[in-house]
Amino acid sequence: MSLIIRAAVPGDTAALARLFHAAVHRGTGAHYNAAQRAAWSPKVPDTAAWAARLAGLITLLAEDASGVQGFISLRPDGLVDFSYVAPDRLRQGIGTELYRAVEARARRLGLHHLTTEASLAARPFFARHGWQVIASQEVERRGVKLLNFRMEKRLHRAGMPAPDAAEAVDQVSMTGANHRTR
Repeated sequence: MSLIIRAAVPGDTAALARLFHAAVHRGTGAHYNAAQRAAWSPKVPDTAAWAARLAGLITLLAEDASGVQGFISLRPDGLVDFSYVAPDRLRQGIGTELYRAVEARARRLGLHHLTTEASLAARPFFARHGWQVIASQEVERRGVKLLNFRMEKRLHRAGMPAPDAAEAVDQVSMTGANHRTR
């Protein structure tokens, strides 16, 4: 099955909101209890509110013939704000392809440093891609505490030239990949 990575458009908002909610509830159960998942995402986000939340972010999504399978969002300051894959498509390389595409975009933008707040489920994924844990932290969502990790990645060392922007690809086609994702 062919997978396309592309920029999200306003018409994708509802699908991204549904995927986010499903990923939180069905994709993180090994790491967070039901109360924590309910606090993180009590219901599928309202489409208008979700559109406002994504405004100003560079959001890339992965889709195939059956629909959106994952997405990742980057703030202009280098924060990877969202990184979610459909629960039934985990460990199929989708997260890796999305991450590669967003890192390439960050390099083209001239960013030298990326940050994120990774969940327990996402921490190993980011670590496999060269990220370092800066600190663990407890965040509170709707009165419930969740453990996550502030992580960072330097895109190149000080004094080294930035990678060639030509290596960045806006659309990636992937067929039958077998990469591990979170």
